[in-house]
Amino acid sequence: MTNEKMEQRLAAALKKTAPDDVNGVLSRCEERKGTVIPMTTKKTANRKWTSLIAACLAVMLLGGGGVFYQRANAVASVVSLDVNPSIELKVNRSEKVLSCTPLNEDAKAILADMSNGADLKGAKLDVAVNAIVGSLVRNGYLDSISSAIMISVEDKDTARAEKLQRELTSTVDGVLQTSEAKAAVLTQTLTQDAGREQQARENNISTGKAALVNHVLALNSALKFDALAKLSVEELKDLAEAGAPAMPIGKAAAAYAAEQYAGTTALDSVTVEVDSELDESPAHYEVELHTAWGEFEYLVDAYTGKVISGQKDLLTTASTPSTPNATTKPSDQKPDPFGTAQDIGYAKAKSIALNHAGVSENEAYDMAIELDDEDGILVYEVEFKSGNMEYDYEINAATGAILKHESELDD
Repeated sequence: MTNEKMEQRLAAALKKTAPDDVNGVLSRCEERKGTVIPMTTKKTANRKWTSLIAACLAVMLLGGGGVFYQRANAVASVVSLDVNPSIELKVNRSEKVLSCTPLNEDAKAILADMSNGADLKGAKLDVAVNAIVGSLVRNGYLDSISSAIMISVEDKDTARAEKLQRELTSTVDGVLQTSEAKAAVLTQTLTQDAGREQQARENNISTGKAALVNHVLALNSALKFDALAKLSVEELKDLAEAGAPAMPIGKAAAAYAAEQYAGTTALDSVTVEVDSELDESPAHYEVELHTAWGEFEYLVDAYTGKVISGQKDLLTTASTPSTPNATTKPSDQKPDPFGTAQDIGYAKAKSIALNHAGVSENEAYDMAIELDDEDGILVYEVEFKSGNMEYDYEINAATGAILKHESELDD
């Protein structure tokens, strides 16, 4: 509403209470806009002065209301949290969340129980970050001692960015200690950069992760931005510390190389954990295979995919116990991540389903995992029982996003 229209409305209202001095009231209000009007209490107040004060206050409130609204909804800082899921939060000067956006499919799974981030709108930033990091822990992203979460704060005000950085680091550290997670916390402050923002949009990552990718590219310009963007923060950190000599094969490919060497690619019962050690010599991935007859560790060269150490052909060299959960399906070989764009693998699909259901591996039984084609999309169908409940999941084989889940009482 324009000042002219406001004054017209005030004039019409004032004619009923002070018809002899309309122009004077408006003139005095104009002079006093934005100032504090001292008010004293008297037992016999003059109605004309009461109307004058009310009119002036109305002008002040109407004129300033839009400013308050704009400030409350103006983006002051952009905060991103990156592991492999990338999540972006926009906040105002009061550190209230204006929006929370998942930037990739993994992030959508993390925010699934928060209405894809919509439930966090209006929350204090520390509360929102606490909820997000808690979900990352529950979904197994911060279990390993070599895993890492990166906090990035983008703000024109350097002092405010550094203050937020310190506060968020403390918040995340608190969640990790409470949950006994072992991940490292990386932090950075950023200034706005149009080129970096475009890179982030094109690769479905945050501007914070784009900055880390550019740091690696500065060490080796022969590498490709889009390939690096698919690596986890943990891998990018280690790669930067090693001087980025080459493009690593990635965790999925390392897991497949280990399972192929062990001869367990046809077993649904095997779960896999992978840690990157790209800053070691030689650079490698540590792959742990959890099988029905024990745990086995493999070291896989980070750049060639060659297995450096580990027990070969477990099915013939290890003593396999009789277990109903270890089912072999030679026809259902796990997809080769060397030859496909992305595949999370049977173990990750199983982990995602169990974490979402809040069921530990020891509590689950009658586990069945199959890779199926649903309208041209490869999905893992995960079924298991725990207690008196039966669970069914459909998980995107490329991204790990939960497409469908059901639970019901087991008859």
